[in-house]
Amino acid sequence: MYPILDAEFETPSSLPLKIIALARAGCQLVQLRAKNLSAKEFMCWAEMAVSVAHQNGIALVINDRADIALFCGADGLHVGQEDMSISAARRVLGSDAIIGVSTHTVAQASRATQMAVDYVAIGPAFVTSTKLSKYDPLGINGIRNIRAIVDKPLVAIGGINLDLAPSLLEIGIDGLAVVSALTDSACGRVGLQSTARKWLSLKEVM
Repeated sequence: MYPILDAEFETPSSLPLKIIALARAGCQLVQLRAKNLSAKEFMCWAEMAVSVAHQNGIALVINDRADIALFCGADGLHVGQEDMSISAARRVLGSDAIIGVSTHTVAQASRATQMAVDYVAIGPAFVTSTKLSKYDPLGINGIRNIRAIVDKPLVAIGGINLDLAPSLLEIGIDGLAVVSALTDSACGRVGLQSTARKWLSLKEVM
């Protein structure tokens, strides 16, 4: 499970509670994404998130903003196809930072294998309403083809739920990125910590 906490669904009070819940469930890493916050707001959220994450033994990766990742002491950065280059990100954050890149096609995934990244994200795997994309969903066959050419850890994202997740694990996906599954409405009365444990247990039964 690769949890992504999106500022669109969070508040300054809910964010630390969710990081704590994910850490207690057994997650080792979480990403903070904030497409619509100002740089000042994002920095405030990131500083708080990094502090809480590190207090609870979990790594935190910042989406898109290498400057914010650097200044807040984050453990890494996730970039998209139109964001900072991986080589530039490495110069900013250093060789020890966790850096991942989003890809959407076979060609993009193939190029990513030659980059200094720790993991490659591929998506959208299925139809998703969380994030608009100009790329069509890849489906199981599309992701299987990409798995065959990517020798780095591969993380699937987009429209993944507990019913679809096993089919991705069966074809060798290393991580399942989830966003909407972490919202209060999706977790319901069982709560985030119990929901995260369900996701984390999937690998154990494969």
